[in-house]
Amino acid sequence: MEQTETGWPVLVIDRNKRGSLVDQIVAAITEMVNSRELRVGTKMPSVRRFAKCNAVSTFTVVESYDHLLTLGLLSSRRGSGFFVARSEAQAPQRLALQATPSAIDALTPDLYSGVSDALPVGAGWLPPEWYGETTILDAVRHAMKIPANRLRGYGHPLGFPTLRQHMAATLSEELFQVGTDQIVLTHGATHAFDLILRTLTKPGDTVLVEDPGYSNLMSLVRHHGCIPVGIARGEHGLDVEDLAQQAAATQPKLMFVNTVLQNPLGTSLSQAQAHRLLGVAEQFDFWIVEDDIYRDLAARGEASLAAMDGLRRVIRVGSFSKTLSPVLRVGSICASNSLAPELLRVKMLTGLTTSEINERAVYHAISARPYRKMVEKLIDQLTAARERTTERLLDAGLTPLAKPRGGMFVSAALPLAPSADLNGRVIADRALASGILLSPGEFFTLQTPSSIWFRFNAAYAADAPALTQFLLSIG
Repeated sequence: MEQTETGWPVLVIDRNKRGSLVDQIVAAITEMVNSRELRVGTKMPSVRRFAKCNAVSTFTVVESYDHLLTLGLLSSRRGSGFFVARSEAQAPQRLALQATPSAIDALTPDLYSGVSDALPVGAGWLPPEWYGETTILDAVRHAMKIPANRLRGYGHPLGFPTLRQHMAATLSEELFQVGTDQIVLTHGATHAFDLILRTLTKPGDTVLVEDPGYSNLMSLVRHHGCIPVGIARGEHGLDVEDLAQQAAATQPKLMFVNTVLQNPLGTSLSQAQAHRLLGVAEQFDFWIVEDDIYRDLAARGEASLAAMDGLRRVIRVGSFSKTLSPVLRVGSICASNSLAPELLRVKMLTGLTTSEINERAVYHAISARPYRKMVEKLIDQLTAARERTTERLLDAGLTPLAKPRGGMFVSAALPLAPSADLNGRVIADRALASGILLSPGEFFTLQTPSSIWFRFNAAYAADAPALTQFLLSIG
């Protein structure tokens, strides 16, 4: 290895060798760290300087550093650069795959694909006919008439400008003031969570999540090498006392919260709880990511952390998958003027732009005159379906964990104690063999649930005699 004028080694990179330049750089730096050639605390060259002395692109260096961050070999300090964090490589903390596939492993693809023939009472999406197929199909057809000159390039980095302008006007009128350039469009809410974690965390950081809460998020936090810490969420909302204790003990970097119609319980935070949550975040200096994807299905006047905070330390994530088809895959991040550019940088670095055709389709759907009436009809359908679902579950001997304030879900528990032979996973396996997709409590919790419970999608569970028959057969 040659030395640069500043003493940094020039790596031996073979462009004819199989494998990417990124792999070669990561392997070389890993070896230097393991051999103590680079010691803990050593500051790495800046991205630009590393790229120049090794004759590679800055994009290659950024991706290499990102891999090394994930491995835990490097840490990043905002405004200071990258530093060697460990004396040897450490595998990132990820959700471990069990040797024997569990019910959750088997169910996950079907719960999101919508292609299974099984009754999807555990799914997170609504029947296509409930979304207003005519409005959506008309919007897709309209979007496909994209001008020919828009087929060049990748589209606007932030996302389709007209959709962002419409969103900014609507949000500013109904919830909080936000500028068009403070909105970053994403491939759905999960993509938004990923960008936020990539931007604001590093391996080893503590991230607070609701327990029970969104299952994919818990896995995503682990995937980034962060440590998820659960904050109890129940019928009466978030346990703010638990939150304060955990924040004091773990010094979290951020917290994810479903303010309204929380998944899987369907509850909403009160205004008082929202204010206390913001107070704890201020006291212990962590970001709040408000998962607000169910807002359009909630009653007006429900608490909004973004509105209370003004996007100062709250980052608001939205999505259209609950009122339009989830196939469109359009989500959004609303952030402060200082944070939005950094989120945009990470978005472009990891995936370039999002689909303008999808975003055009969403714009045409939500700006069409029938959209508001379609949403109101959807809310009425869900209200009736939740009532029928609750009755069916009670008749089958299950007890709801909470009374939902609205939305799609009812979670309920069996009057049985879990055991190795009978638990949510085992029952979900049985249900799948009987043609029924269930979402067991294990899917939504960090720890093993103390009871056997499931999240039910009211749109499919309300009128499903097969589900009732199956639940009655458990025992």
